[in-house]
Amino acid sequence: MTSAPQDPPLLTGSALAHQPLGEAVLRPVRGHAFEACVEQLATAIRLGAYPRGSALPPERELAERMGVSRATLREAMAALREAGLVETRRGRGGGTVVTKRPGLQSRIPAGQQAARRVEWLDALAFRRIVEPGASALAAEVAADNALTDRARRTLTSAHDAVAQAHQPAAHRQADSRLHLTIATLSGSARVVEAVTSVQASLDEMLRAIPVLEANISHSDLQHARIVEAILGGDPSRARRQMEQHCDDTAALLRGLLG
Repeated sequence: MTSAPQDPPLLTGSALAHQPLGEAVLRPVRGHAFEACVEQLATAIRLGAYPRGSALPPERELAERMGVSRATLREAMAALREAGLVETRRGRGGGTVVTKRPGLQSRIPAGQQAARRVEWLDALAFRRIVEPGASALAAEVAADNALTDRARRTLTSAHDAVAQAHQPAAHRQADSRLHLTIATLSGSARVVEAVTSVQASLDEMLRAIPVLEANISHSDLQHARIVEAILGGDPSRARRQMEQHCDDTAALLRGLLG
């Protein structure tokens, strides 16, 4: 008789910050295992936690991380392959590799857009609470000298990747990775889960509006201020800067989405 998969131990603090970003955003599934598996993995890929060309963890590790059987995980991976998100390579050096390029097209049917806007407004309100708090927590970690050199380099690299991404779709994905990285530095698995949720909604919203260079430039400047405040160990400033960033993005989206 096969025993049910056990939830993996909850990681917090530096252990969470030092995880690969893709693994940090995955968590034990809730509800229907197959659908929840597909949703989590597809979201992680779309937000750039697993960029194009990167390999997903081995099947056994993914199943343990998500708290599902390997049979359920295989079904989910088959769905991702069918959707063109990944491909599985056999033989030496094989594994499951992300193949989907980042894209900005919106596929929301016209009849669903009004209801979706209500959900989006709720997500923006939730984001205004969650992401400033995540930034403040990350800065508190830095203020306590608990932010390791490795974690500092990870944050700096994530910020640099946003500034160096020149194509709109690549920039959107790098932007998500930066926000998820800040969440991991908070040391709270629940914060990572919440930020992943709001970033998934934000990603959907931003794909539904035109790419605006002025907004990207402004957003990059705000990112720099947020990262500076976190690395400087200033929780109040980190919170304020992220609040301003959330407010400005929400104003843009409310204006363009109606």
